[in-house]
Amino acid sequence: MIPRLNLPLWSIAAPSIGALLLALGSFGLQDMAKAALFAPFLMVVIFSAVHHAEVVAHKVGEPYGTLVLALAITVIEVALIVSLMISGGAATDALARDTVFASVMLILNGIIGICLLVASHHHGEQSFGLYGVSAALTTLAAIAILTMVLPNYTTSVAGPTYSASQLAFVAVVSLVLYCTFVLVQTVRHRDYFLPPQAAQDEQAHAEPPANAQAIASAVLLVISLVVVVMLAKGLAPSIESMVAALGAPKSLVGIIIAAVVLMPEGLSAYRAARANRLQTSLNLALGSALASIGLTIPAVAVVSIASGGTLTLGLDIKSSVLLLLSLFICTLSLGTGRTTVLQGTVHLVILATYLFTTVVP
Repeated sequence: MIPRLNLPLWSIAAPSIGALLLALGSFGLQDMAKAALFAPFLMVVIFSAVHHAEVVAHKVGEPYGTLVLALAITVIEVALIVSLMISGGAATDALARDTVFASVMLILNGIIGICLLVASHHHGEQSFGLYGVSAALTTLAAIAILTMVLPNYTTSVAGPTYSASQLAFVAVVSLVLYCTFVLVQTVRHRDYFLPPQAAQDEQAHAEPPANAQAIASAVLLVISLVVVVMLAKGLAPSIESMVAALGAPKSLVGIIIAAVVLMPEGLSAYRAARANRLQTSLNLALGSALASIGLTIPAVAVVSIASGGTLTLGLDIKSSVLLLLSLFICTLSLGTGRTTVLQGTVHLVILATYLFTTVVP
């Protein structure tokens, strides 16, 4: 523990060691050697990011804390996707779609499913703010359908793609929807996203971190997230080789990237659910899904239009069905403001189906 900052030593050392590994990893190491070196430290840095995110979230309060982590994770996801798109050329036309779709599926069915199951198992039937969840799901459904389903049915260009003007329009619409949601979440209807009164009172009695500790954690959070994405990028060739060796579809690469990027937020959501703070878990999960699709698509659209490349956004029929099923089930399971272990189990079954049919299409 660092006395002045009240931070565990490991949470400070982890991103520093990760950054050192990145420097050493650039000196001629083979892909498999990089994987063996980077993978264990990647997990440690992820836990460090989670710790610092929770310190910052406690300092700024809800719902700002969950928004900070969602935006930080999305910035890292965008940076990783764009860097891989630029270096991979035409072979990565569908990488953004695969990663964003994987993020949405992992959040709606994986993170939310685990949080509902854990919270209900430990604390019984759970309640949360219905208005905030409804607003998030409404916005998410609109952006998801416009960006990943509608391209299959437009006729200006052939294939599951938008023309340049259509892509620019959808990028602007996605950004407008996301920014409007953030305005509602943080200003106009902030009370929709706050925990129930009992949980608010419990959090209010917890001593907030000092300014120095919060600032240090904010800086270390940014460093940790940058190290996470750089380590993940260093692992990308090994991941692609492993997927090719298994004979699995290339979309599996998007799932692995999304899983790595979402791990800090997933762990934070899990810990909040276990501590009987389901509202915080749902804010984290749905906010991350919205940020992932609402900010990533506009960013990669700008890159695609500027480079004159093709951006494949439309999902195939199987993936479209799974996306619509996930949105439908999520709306039903979160539509009453109360949940049990049943809803969590249903979400996890859909996740298992998505993962299995990706490997065995």
